[in-house]
Amino acid sequence: MYIAIAGNIGSGKSSLTTLLAERYSLQPVFEAVSENPYLEDFYRDMGRYAFQSQVFFLGKRLEQHLREVNTGGRVIQDRTVFEDAAIFAQNLHNGGFMDDRDWRTYRNLYEGISPALNVPTLTVYIKCSLATLKKRISRRGRDYEQSIPDEYLLRLNALYEQFMQGYTLSPVITVPGDELDFIVDRYALGWICGQLEARGLDVPMLGSAVGNAH
Repeated sequence: MYIAIAGNIGSGKSSLTTLLAERYSLQPVFEAVSENPYLEDFYRDMGRYAFQSQVFFLGKRLEQHLREVNTGGRVIQDRTVFEDAAIFAQNLHNGGFMDDRDWRTYRNLYEGISPALNVPTLTVYIKCSLATLKKRISRRGRDYEQSIPDEYLLRLNALYEQFMQGYTLSPVITVPGDELDFIVDRYALGWICGQLEARGLDVPMLGSAVGNAH
């Protein structure tokens, strides 16, 4: 089973990935945020570093996908390459931060490899308003994220809505992130787990869990 966790910056994807990986003995695949050498520069000057940052993320996601997701195991991923291309890279091109030449190069790279990638069995989409995103961004305290413009987050939210409305890769569970703070509320997490289990995710037997852990 391959579960994808989708959502805007600050929606709680990484936290939910961690919680569900522990509960269901899933192999977590996290976004390579700390490894991206362009990211802090990107938030200071999006036009200068948009292409470099996105190509780095594209390369890392493809590497992770081929090495960890395509194996057919029990995997949960914090943002997929499909989402990154359709929303984040698209947003940068729409906003003029990535010019047409760089956009074509990026799309050629993505489209050249994407047919070889497994698609999710199930997708969890954490839907949050701007106010909730800003509160959670502040709470996790990454300095370079504190100055992200509201308009940037709002444009991403609009693209998320468009993307999820036409999403055909897998069934989708939409988590109302403004109402369910699963990071601090165990009942909110329980609601999400109930939705997942109703769609076929099982808690592995103790022996299987131990085997996966090693």
